[in-house]
Amino acid sequence: MNTSPENRIEARTKKRMNKPLKVTLIVIGALIAIPVLALATTSIGNAVATSAEVAAVQPYGEKVPVDGKEMNVVVSGTGDTTIVLLPGLGTAAPGLDFQPLITQLDSTYRVVAVEPFGTGLSDQTDKPRTAENITAEVHEALQHLGIHRYVLMGHSISGIYALTYSAAYADELIAFVGIDSSVPGQPGADEPMPTEAIGTLGALGITRLLGASLPDQYDGLPYSATEKSDMNALAAKNGAAPTLLDEMDHAPANFAAASGKTFPKDLPLLLFVNTKDDDVAGWVELHQQQAASVDNGKVVLIEGEHYLHHRFSAEIAQDTEAFLSALPSAQ
Repeated sequence: MNTSPENRIEARTKKRMNKPLKVTLIVIGALIAIPVLALATTSIGNAVATSAEVAAVQPYGEKVPVDGKEMNVVVSGTGDTTIVLLPGLGTAAPGLDFQPLITQLDSTYRVVAVEPFGTGLSDQTDKPRTAENITAEVHEALQHLGIHRYVLMGHSISGIYALTYSAAYADELIAFVGIDSSVPGQPGADEPMPTEAIGTLGALGITRLLGASLPDQYDGLPYSATEKSDMNALAAKNGAAPTLLDEMDHAPANFAAASGKTFPKDLPLLLFVNTKDDDVAGWVELHQQQAASVDNGKVVLIEGEHYLHHRFSAEIAQDTEAFLSALPSAQ
């Protein structure tokens, strides 16, 4: 069919108009596709790398049955008095992280480092990460090991869990020792954590990429190359896993539930408190008030960062031994 000159001109004009539009759409599609493909690549690469790294981790500790699952514990030393170590929130491999402190303590005490569900080599769980559930699971692990009398030593948020623990199992405790332990009423504890973002960044492999650009967090610390490698591998495995994210989600509620709570008045308290970090207003004073709430409470100030047991294990062990040796219940 013949077309008029006007129609041919109109057709050519439309083609000229559509060509830039098509190029623009292609460019936009490419701009969208490139990051999508990149994220898919990092996601797959992260999953593959994490699987290989975790497979290379040498088993440590022993597994005990808890609530139908397996919880990993590290037992060291043969002393008459047992010290049970509990980690802070987000510690990927407590049994390894506590090694500097375990080394300082196990010549005098039997030391048990518990890896709660979602940490270290312990199983994940879908049971809500309330203080009640966490403490009941730890207690079940200790019961399985035949441990019925012990000192509870906890880092960071374990100070909050210890309040629930001491209320439920007061007759089993010799003392509580806090390593920069969390306290009720600390500012900022009611703020929700960005768990959705943490989970997404972890799954996409972005956390791994960001971590690779940061300085070695274990540089200068008393860990072997193997321990560092294993802790990094377990951090990749556990750092954005559902159990830890759920514990983070429950943190504000767990702090709120501990509001106004104190340890049993006759439970001795030894609290190691860092004076270098100033992220929490009144940090030292809050611990001094907690120590004053019991008959035998002591605060030891250390000019260090939150993970005091990384660099000050010798001092913590020495002061702990001096404190416990003066307790009739620890003899």
